[in-house]
Amino acid sequence: MDTDTITAISTPVGEGAIAIVRLSGPEAIAITSQIFEGKNLQEAPSHTIQYGKIIDPSTNEVAEEVMVSVMRAPKTFTREDVVEINCHGGMVAVNRVLEIILAKGVRLAEPGEFTKRAFLHGRIDLSQAEAVMDLIRAKTDKAMSVALKQMDGRLSKLIQKLRQELLETVAHVEVNIDYPEYDDVEEMSHAMMKEKSKEVRDELDKLLQIAQQGKILREGLSTAIIGRPNVGKSSLMNTLVQENKAIVTEIPGTTRDIIEEYVNVRGVPLRLVDTAGIRETEDIVERIGVDRSRQVLKESDLILFVLNYNEPLSEDDMKLFEAVDGLEYIVIINKTDLQQQLDLDKVREFAKERPVVTTALLEEQGVDELEKAIADTFFTGDIDTGDMTYVSNVRHIQLLKQAKQALEDAMEGIELGMPMDIVQIDVTRSWEFMGEIIGDTASDSLIDQLFSQFCLGK
Repeated sequence: MDTDTITAISTPVGEGAIAIVRLSGPEAIAITSQIFEGKNLQEAPSHTIQYGKIIDPSTNEVAEEVMVSVMRAPKTFTREDVVEINCHGGMVAVNRVLEIILAKGVRLAEPGEFTKRAFLHGRIDLSQAEAVMDLIRAKTDKAMSVALKQMDGRLSKLIQKLRQELLETVAHVEVNIDYPEYDDVEEMSHAMMKEKSKEVRDELDKLLQIAQQGKILREGLSTAIIGRPNVGKSSLMNTLVQENKAIVTEIPGTTRDIIEEYVNVRGVPLRLVDTAGIRETEDIVERIGVDRSRQVLKESDLILFVLNYNEPLSEDDMKLFEAVDGLEYIVIINKTDLQQQLDLDKVREFAKERPVVTTALLEEQGVDELEKAIADTFFTGDIDTGDMTYVSNVRHIQLLKQAKQALEDAMEGIELGMPMDIVQIDVTRSWEFMGEIIGDTASDSLIDQLFSQFCLGK
C-alpha cells in the first residue's frame, strides 16, 4: 500500500478563473502548512477552506494568493488526508505552486493515481473507478447519467449479489457432499447447482442484451456521411453540429479530407465523419480523400447516405448502394425544395427496408425526422437511464461473456452427469470472471494498466 504523499494539477491547463493543485497522503496537510501563510492548517477543522498566500521558501516571497481546502482522512476520496490549493487560473501561477510543493519532497502523481488510491483503500471498487473516467469523457447527458449510476455502485451491487449467490450455492453443495444425510445427495446437489447456474446465467444475459446500448452511450456511434459530391453532405454535418464546421460551396469535391465532430442526437452521441465525395477522379489529392472515405465506411457503426432529390440516380449512386449493402445505414434524400428528378420508388427498392428520410437541409426541413430515425435504429423507444443497469465498458462486457460461458459449461457438465467437483470448477471460474469486473480477483498488472489510462491529477 502506498504511504507517500503525491500531488498533481487537477484542472485543465490553460487560462481560467481558478486552477487546483491537489495533494493526497499522510504529509499533505503538514507540507502545505510549511508553505502557507495564513491560518494554521494543522489546526483547521476538516472540510474547511482557508484564505492565505503560498510562500516560496527559496526567496521568502509571495508566490500566489490562494484558497486552501483541508480534508482529513478517512472522509475523503482517497481515504487519505487531502489538500486542494485553489490558485488563479493560468499556466504560470499553478505551475509555480506545483514546483514549490515538489521542492518540499512531494512526489508527482502518476496518471490516475488519486483514483487508484481510492480503489486500493476500499473507497470504490474497480468498476466504480472506471466510471470516473467514463464520467469525464461523457459526450451526452445520458452517457453521464450511466456513468454516475456506475460510480454510485449500481453495477457493483448487482455483480456482488450474483457472485454471492454462486458462492452460497457452492458452499451448500460442499456441505451436502461432506455431510450426506440422504442417499440421493448427489442428485440434490446437481439440481441445486443447475438451478442457480441458470438463474445467474439469465441475469448475465439480460446485462449483455443491453450492453450494446450502454457501449453506444459510452463511446458514441462512429457515423459516416457518404454520397456523391455536392449532394449536401457538409450541409448535413453543419445542421447536426449546428455550427459551420465544414466548408459548403457549389463546387463539387470541396471536401478533400475527413472532418470529425461529436454531436448529440436525442441522447445518442455520434462521432460524425464528413467524408470526401466518393467518385472516380483524376485529381490526386481528391483521390486520396476518396480512398480514406472508403476505409471509414468499413469501420462505421452507422452510415448516413445522402442523395440529391434534384438529380436522377446515377451509376455512382448505384455503386454506393452496393458498398453499403449489409451495413447499418439511413438514406437521406436532400434538396426536396428543388424540382424532383429522383425516382423515390427506385430508391426505396435499393434501400431494402432501410429508413428513407426526406430533407431540405438549407431550409432546415426534415431534421427532426432524421434524428428520430437515427435514435430508432439503435434504441427501441426512449433511452432509459433511470432504472436500467447499463454495462458500457468493453472490458466488463468481455468478462460478462466469459462468466456466462463458464456457467453454460457447468450446466452442460451437469446434463452429461459429470462429477460435482468438476462442475464446481466452471462455476468458480464464473465467480472469478465477475470478480475481475469489480476488482476482487483482478491482478496487480491489470489494475496498473487500467489506472494508467486516466488523466493526470485524477
